[in-house]
Amino acid sequence: PTELSEVLYLGPDEQVQTDDIDWIIDRAGERGYATPPAFMSSKPRSGINHKEFGVTSEGVNVYLEVALKSMGIDPRAGPFSVKITGGPDGDVAGNLIKIMFRDYGDHVNIVGIADHSGCIEDPDGLDRQELMRLVTEGQSIDSFGVGVLGPKGSAYGVDDDAGIRMRNTMHNRLEADAFIPAGGRPSTINMSNWKNFLKDDGTPSSPLIVEGANLFITEGARRKFFENGIIIIKDSSANKCGVITSSYEICAAMLLDEDEFVQNKEKIVAEVLVKLRELARLEAELLFREMKHQPGPSHPETSQRISAAMNSAKDAIISALDTMPGAERDELLPFFRDHLPAHMTEIAGDRILDRVPPAYIKSAVSSCLASRLVYREGTRFITDIPAPALAATALNYVREEKRVAALSAALADSDVAEEERDAILELLRAGGVRTAIGLSK
Repeated sequence: PTELSEVLYLGPDEQVQTDDIDWIIDRAGERGYATPPAFMSSKPRSGINHKEFGVTSEGVNVYLEVALKSMGIDPRAGPFSVKITGGPDGDVAGNLIKIMFRDYGDHVNIVGIADHSGCIEDPDGLDRQELMRLVTEGQSIDSFGVGVLGPKGSAYGVDDDAGIRMRNTMHNRLEADAFIPAGGRPSTINMSNWKNFLKDDGTPSSPLIVEGANLFITEGARRKFFENGIIIIKDSSANKCGVITSSYEICAAMLLDEDEFVQNKEKIVAEVLVKLRELARLEAELLFREMKHQPGPSHPETSQRISAAMNSAKDAIISALDTMPGAERDELLPFFRDHLPAHMTEIAGDRILDRVPPAYIKSAVSSCLASRLVYREGTRFITDIPAPALAATALNYVREEKRVAALSAALADSDVAEEERDAILELLRAGGVRTAIGLSK
């Protein structure tokens, strides 16, 4: 590949089936695409199928946990309640049910679920075994066994107007610590009906919304929710792990042969899931730090500010890489290796320059470095640096980061008293690199 090579690829959306993906891959080969398996992600055999591995829901769940903790609720230590739109047979909702039970066990009470077939509600929590049966069998909510409903539970179908009305209003009526739209029509909550989410006393039926589904709530309604004290996590933040997974899969298709990937798939996927949770946690925790240190804008607006800071840093670094001396550019290649799952690097790390187009490597390195700066230092660190100096600052940051790490390691092995040593190490971790950058100017 040449410097001008581009990697174009597609990701799955709703209603895209495995047969569709296979056809697209075959068609890409017929049309002469250089690496047909790299043209489409979520492949059933040689890919990381989003529904099978629940990649989108992993990120939604991390945001849920971080947001709940910001409210004083530790979901791993005490009870909390959730209401969901989207059925147990769906990608995001079904996997989220499974993941919440995995991570929080009996602490999570799902008080209501609505999908195309109806809704089930119980303020005391829906039966976990029955929900898991529906998830495992790929059944919609109308297959829920009403015999396991509690005395306060109710089931509604869509065979009559009354049932449809109850299904369509479940997300407004039920009280829960969190509402997760993980399915449903775009603009379901909009400027004409957002007040229906509030109780008679003007407080929200849920103080937290984590948007697992795209576009369920309009931008105007989000603003109204924020003004009424609701924490709302924007869809493009909460569910971005699906996009990240597609990027990993496309890179795997370039570096590994199909049989090679299949033979190592279990280990690679496990490492990708770990990376997804780590990345989601970094961004979720940054979001709430930004809200604390730069109050005023809503959570969705702050998410957009984070994305803008990353994009501006990435664009500056990409531009600088075009004119950067080869030695300095090679200094950044480890970022690409670190970006990949460790097992993939172990198998094919020596193939990167031969199989991956330089433009792709450049974009990935720039993205990794930009996000690293923003996650560690915040958006103001980026916006305070003149655009022409961003790339040089990023390179300097990497060098000083290594130096601070070496100093920390030396201090950890020193004879300094434990209490003083730990205090100094904490100071180095918190601001050592930023201080070092200032001293090196």
